[in-house]
Amino acid sequence: MPLKRFDRPIILGMVGDSASGKTTLAAGVARILGEDRVATICTDDYHRYSRSERAENGLSALDPRANYIDILEQDLARLRQGKPILKPVYSHDTGDLVAPEYIAPKPYIIVEGLLGYTTRAMRDCYDVKTYLEPDEDLRVDWKIQRDTAKRGYTREAVLASLEKRAADSPAFIHPQRIFADIVIQFRRPEGQTAESGARLDVRHILRPTLPHPNLAPLVDAGAKNELSLDLARDHDGKPVDVLGIAGSITDQRAAALQNLLWDLIPEASHLRANVGEFTNAENEQVVSHPLALTQLLIAYHMVKAALGIHAI
Repeated sequence: MPLKRFDRPIILGMVGDSASGKTTLAAGVARILGEDRVATICTDDYHRYSRSERAENGLSALDPRANYIDILEQDLARLRQGKPILKPVYSHDTGDLVAPEYIAPKPYIIVEGLLGYTTRAMRDCYDVKTYLEPDEDLRVDWKIQRDTAKRGYTREAVLASLEKRAADSPAFIHPQRIFADIVIQFRRPEGQTAESGARLDVRHILRPTLPHPNLAPLVDAGAKNELSLDLARDHDGKPVDVLGIAGSITDQRAAALQNLLWDLIPEASHLRANVGEFTNAENEQVVSHPLALTQLLIAYHMVKAALGIHAI
């Protein structure tokens, strides 16, 4: 589909600790919005030092001092203005900074990484802000799986890296949670300590900083043990809505819920796509219904933000 004229991009922020699921979630949101209409930026590309240099100076990639935060601020501002950027590129394969990449603005931009909400100037660039907060034991399993399968590390090296960074996550990553409109918490179902994929439960902490859709019809349509919507108080004591989706939700129920969400954005009916797909530990393509519904809820907010600025 050819791109239509747009006044400025709609920008989604996706922040979380290493291996919290950002890339998988971002890929599904891009698929819904139309991959030809989306530019994805990884803030890890703004590392100031190579992997060997960080080892020498004792800084981890989670530390803002090890990143060009000021350049990231400028690039986000340029993209929001509809201007192109020359983005740095960090190779996770070699640990080196390589040739930069020209990024032209598109109707939607997804910015995912470790430090996307570090400064006020950066936070002001986003239309929708999400924070990924899986259970810590699950995140560790995901990191071991990813770094051994895709980045050439041994299990021992991954565990050593986690230990070395233990103080940096609460110091630099976790404080960004407060700025998110939606906090996304994947977790293992009770008693299923080995589950790490398609049948994980998910909780969405929905803050009133965004006009969330009326989810009551979704809850009414779901069995009580498959879908829930509760009023709670977040860590800061402020009231939030909490949407819970069980990993055990049936195919039929999940399809009905996806249709209900799509019906809330009829302007985007031409964007319907398969969602919730990811590659599991056995390198198989599988579908997670909680992941699919999470991607669709985020895409809903992106489309609604776009409607306030330009026709989709």
